[in-house]
Amino acid sequence: MAKNRFSTGSGPSQRQLRVGELIRRTLSDVLARGDIHDPELNRMPITVAEVTASPDLKIATAYVMPLGGQGADEALAALRRNKGEIRRAISKEMTLKFAPDIRFVIDKTFDQMDETRRLFAQDDVRRDIEGAGDEEE
Repeated sequence: MAKNRFSTGSGPSQRQLRVGELIRRTLSDVLARGDIHDPELNRMPITVAEVTASPDLKIATAYVMPLGGQGADEALAALRRNKGEIRRAISKEMTLKFAPDIRFVIDKTFDQMDETRRLFAQDDVRRDIEGAGDEEE
């Protein structure tokens, strides 16, 4: 089975969760204000769904998606191109000892939810689910 950000074994520590959320909020603010000197990036509304921090807090993975889901590759390229400036902007606003290296990944959560909804809408799956509920009674 392939690992994803939700199947990490014992799970992240409270500190990793706090740092990830702090980076997520700060990154969202930096992008919303247009603090990065790249006109292409500043005209793209980008949602930062989640940020996960590595156990040593030196790497942060930001799960992002352009608003509406269109232009994901362009958004990812713009974020990666401006990675250094984004890291500096975030570190200016945070009180961490070290600014983590930020990696950007397209957030697939919404695609997975759409696929799950599509599967549940199929007649044979609905029949199986409804049949399983009858057996419990």
